[in-house]
Amino acid sequence: MMTRYADLLRRCETDPDVVGLVLTGSHARDMATEHSDFDVYVVLREHNDRWSTSRTPDLDTIVMSIGDLADTSNRWQRYSYRGAQVLMDRLDGQIAELVCAQAILTPAESDTLVREQLDGYINFIYRAMKNRRDGRPDLAQLEEIEAGPWFLWTLFALYGRIRPYNKFLRWELDTHPLPAPWTADYLIKAVTGQPSTLFPELERVARRKGFGDVLDEWDDLDRLR
Repeated sequence: MMTRYADLLRRCETDPDVVGLVLTGSHARDMATEHSDFDVYVVLREHNDRWSTSRTPDLDTIVMSIGDLADTSNRWQRYSYRGAQVLMDRLDGQIAELVCAQAILTPAESDTLVREQLDGYINFIYRAMKNRRDGRPDLAQLEEIEAGPWFLWTLFALYGRIRPYNKFLRWELDTHPLPAPWTADYLIKAVTGQPSTLFPELERVARRKGFGDVLDEWDDLDRLR
């Protein structure tokens, strides 16, 4: 497995069009197993015919331009930069700065995400509550399952952070802890069980951070507490 990865590193070192090299995935976060491939972003000044994205069982090579790296519009892709290792930066720190910008939210981005995701989370746990009330516990659980991702986006956005991929949720919380009570064990147990139980604590954080108006658009919040 190391052979193709080492060959890629050598090729990048000898090609002046390559201005950045970023290792992401399990290897970057010290979570690699015998089954893990290498995930590498190759950053070019501009796209050219000599470089193209490729994926093999042991190495994923994603080719991008500087402009691509600077584009933060792909929300889901951004977490891949959290904990990533910049192996090459021929732009005097610009590659590292762009990687960092991908991995965190601006205040404006946080505000937009919280308002969107908090509203969605409340919607699903409200539906779950009504299904339980009406004697449909199985359908209530489906709503709980839907609520989990909305909760995670909300929670991390409240702290200016990107929601982790599920695979890296424990790594994220162990490596970059959130304030109490948001430990890995506490969160993972609740999100995989009944995310609605997290509402009271999430409400306190959301109100403290200025999002009470989103909450107050909903009636009967006492039924969720």
